[in-house]
Amino acid sequence: MKEYEEVRSHLIEMLEELDDRLAKITSDVKHTDVPLEKDFAELATQSENDEVLDYLGNAARAERDRVQQAIARIDSGEYGICELCGEPIRKERLEAVPYSSMCVKCASQAGC
Repeated sequence: MKEYEEVRSHLIEMLEELDDRLAKITSDVKHTDVPLEKDFAELATQSENDEVLDYLGNAARAERDRVQQAIARIDSGEYGICELCGEPIRKERLEAVPYSSMCVKCASQAGC
């Protein structure tokens, strides 16, 4: 675990950034700062914007889950090991995507 302390710290920072992003998205979707427009065209635009925010929120939540899982793998000593084949995940992959749970070969076979 000591080997991955720096990675764990980076993942914690990512988690905090994702939490901030999700809080802002949630606030925007709830229209706490700006009420909904009464004009139909503006309301349609706001609705489209809400759909984009919803997509971004879902993507951030999914990334947040992957980051939390990576932290748990570090804590359990399973970090850096492919969850499918059990082989080590290359250092370059972990540097590029620190929450990777699969090696490149397994990820491409799984379509990830």
